[in-house]
Amino acid sequence: MKRIERKLFQLSDEIAALERAEGLAAEELIYHEHLNDDTQRDAAVSGSPIDRADARETASDVARFARHIDDLRRRRLRLEGKRTKLLERLKD
Repeated sequence: MKRIERKLFQLSDEIAALERAEGLAAEELIYHEHLNDDTQRDAAVSGSPIDRADARETASDVARFARHIDDLRRRRLRLEGKRTKLLERLKD
C-alpha cells in the first residue's frame, strides 16, 4: 500500500473519531442547556445567591461545551481538507 493510501486511512479514522466526539459533545451540550434553562429560571425567581451562583456555573458549562464542539469541528474540517488534498494527489 502506498504511503498516501495509508495516510488517507489514518485521516479517515481520525475524522470518524472526531465526528463521534462531536456528536457526543452535542448531546451533552443539549443536557447542559436544559440544566442552564432551569437554573436561570430558578435564579430569576428566587434571587437567592446560591441559585445565582448555580446559574453562572451552568452558563459557563454551556459556553465551555459550545467551544469544545467548535474546536472539534475546526479540527475535523482541517483534516477533511488534508484528506481532499491527498485524494487529489492520488488521482494524479
